[in-house]
Amino acid sequence: MAIQSKTAAAAVIVAAEAAVDLDAPFTRDTLLEVRAGKMRPMPGLPNVLSGIDKTVCGGSPVHISQLGIDGDEHDLTFHGGPEKAIHGYCSSHYATWRAEFPAAADRFVPGAFGENFVTAHMNERNVCIGDVMAVGDSSDDNAVLLEVSLPRQPCYKLNHRFQHKNFAPNTWKTSRTGWYFRVRRDGTVKAGDEIRLVERKHPKWTLERVQEYLHRTQDDAAMNEELAAIEALGPESRNVFKGRVEKQQKQALRDKTPAPKLRDFRVVEKKRQTARISSFVLEAVEPIADEEDADLDRGAHASIKLGNGLVRAYSVVDGDRNRFQLGVALASGPTSRGGSRYMHDEVEVGSVLQVSAMTAAVPFAGDASHRVFVAAGVGLTAFLAQVELCKSINYSATLHYAVRSAEDVPFRERLDKLGDWVVLYDKSAGQRLDVGSIIADRKWNSKLYFCGPKILMEEAARETRVRGIPESEVHFEAFSADVSGDPFEAVVANKGGKVLQVGEEETLLEALQKCFDVPSSCSVGNCGTCKISLQGGRVDHRGTALTEDEKATSMLSCVSRGIGRITIEI
Repeated sequence: MAIQSKTAAAAVIVAAEAAVDLDAPFTRDTLLEVRAGKMRPMPGLPNVLSGIDKTVCGGSPVHISQLGIDGDEHDLTFHGGPEKAIHGYCSSHYATWRAEFPAAADRFVPGAFGENFVTAHMNERNVCIGDVMAVGDSSDDNAVLLEVSLPRQPCYKLNHRFQHKNFAPNTWKTSRTGWYFRVRRDGTVKAGDEIRLVERKHPKWTLERVQEYLHRTQDDAAMNEELAAIEALGPESRNVFKGRVEKQQKQALRDKTPAPKLRDFRVVEKKRQTARISSFVLEAVEPIADEEDADLDRGAHASIKLGNGLVRAYSVVDGDRNRFQLGVALASGPTSRGGSRYMHDEVEVGSVLQVSAMTAAVPFAGDASHRVFVAAGVGLTAFLAQVELCKSINYSATLHYAVRSAEDVPFRERLDKLGDWVVLYDKSAGQRLDVGSIIADRKWNSKLYFCGPKILMEEAARETRVRGIPESEVHFEAFSADVSGDPFEAVVANKGGKVLQVGEEETLLEALQKCFDVPSSCSVGNCGTCKISLQGGRVDHRGTALTEDEKATSMLSCVSRGIGRITIEI
């Protein structure tokens, strides 16, 4: 990726950086460069527009208003606006980045982080939240006035820009993120202008210290409360601290009055999407009053207790903990366990079903440059909302979707709105979804997601394994799992050494739930809700929710099986 090369001011910048002590207090600095840019596609990601490429404005004055530099463009999903009008960055950091990432050394030059203001001295160690600074005119009464609003929150675009898959977290780990200004007084600025500290409201809250509690030490209740109360802190960061405080308060209340394990939901809509797939909209009989408590991540599971006594987990197509939609395919043959037949034949508008766990299942890969979703049939329900989210927030994604025929496409209107973000494979027209080709053709730094019938999942597992794709870059969302096997014994060490006998067709989770309260959700090894501690013995690990390292000390009780006798803790 071509990044703005050194400008005529490069010598000035190098000289300024050479004499910098980043720990020294800041009262004055020099504006070395002013940069602005237009929105344009990121290299290799034609569907993603970004304003990160900013060029030097030259020596002429540029006008600054509450929305930043005139003509400077931003992806307003995450950047720009009054709280992020100007992005500042310390150019002295670039030498350190070059030393730490030599393979990308030529990319670490002023402007690489998409900054508007390039300075050499002021940095995250000596700039505080709420600092008011005058820029330009020697009279503070006439100069542009800026106020430091919040540290920059890095995103995947830095990974893509520097061609390093996990670069972005390094910025907050080292407190070299840069920061944002809000504009308190309009005016003009130019390279060479002096930046002066006019007022310091919160001297104890340097950007580095804010990031300590924003990212590195998140469980300090006192610090979360203190930061949540700082009005000068921009909403993006302040709301994180507010959310933690509210979560702590709600958890204390829940500890006193635990929520019911089962909630009643009434079916308010049933719609035949295709000959095999019907959708159901469920609405809580007693809604959760707090909107945040009712929120549900896209790609979640809902465990439904059916009227015939069966409990089945389904992917939530969309919605929250008060109202959500499911898509259920009518299974047949040996894969059918009776749940889908009950939903299709017995459940109607007005039916009341009980819902237990609603848990996150499909992780959102915020650090990936691109996301490749591969689904077949009803597997679409696991991914549809995430693809829609990606498009809405300008994150790159492609959905490869295989169906039996053009008439077998559920949620057709929503797919049509996604346009060329969807590649449809119609089996009746001779079109085949080739997992190997999709993987081979993926963009750099892509996260792979698979959901579909057994044949698709086996092909996906084989192709990703053969190509050496790391576990962290793949997510498998299975429809079902083989849970049968030889009987085994499980000793529950932290429950008085109780010994459980697990039968051939019984899961360890089922055996545990006869005696203990063990949480679960998907029941097919996708989500990890039922993960328990493995203390001893050999295990036939199944499911996809655990990494190879985790399998040494944990197991998924819904699908994995012990060999002979194992010791566990719950």
